[in-house]
Amino acid sequence: MIIYENILKEFQKQKVKYVLVGGIAYNLLGGMRATYDLDLLVELSDTNLRKVVAILKKKGYRVKQPVDPMDFAVRQKREDWIKNKHLKAFNFYKDNTLEEVDLIIDSPVSYQQARKNAAFIKVQSLRLPVISINDLIKMKKKAGRDTDKIDITNLKKIKSLRRTYDL
Repeated sequence: MIIYENILKEFQKQKVKYVLVGGIAYNLLGGMRATYDLDLLVELSDTNLRKVVAILKKKGYRVKQPVDPMDFAVRQKREDWIKNKHLKAFNFYKDNTLEEVDLIIDSPVSYQQARKNAAFIKVQSLRLPVISINDLIKMKKKAGRDTDKIDITNLKKIKSLRRTYDL
């Protein structure tokens, strides 16, 4: 996760409202899998999204879509993309690296629910909001890929071990 540390530090500094989900969250919760992208559920307010987009642009990330990424922070445009272009995630990438950041839109777990149930995990100087095991299982069930099915099995084992050892 070190490759995303500069983004997460800036999120913390600017009080961005987000929750880590996806493969990095899976690893932080006790799983072990190679992953290169940073998946986030973010509060979809224009103010919060302006912060997110500005931080990502400042750190050298671009969008794949032929749009101004700041338009994502405009409710009317964002809702049009979701409704008429079936936007499921808004992707940022960095040239000549494997680094990608996905802002997840289509999720069975809302940002508000994820934040309410989040585990806060300390990594170096960061206190990271990480989706709960139960909420991550819901997201992975919806995604339904083979990798997600394996992750679900492992997350259930992790959850059982935590109960057994009262972690």
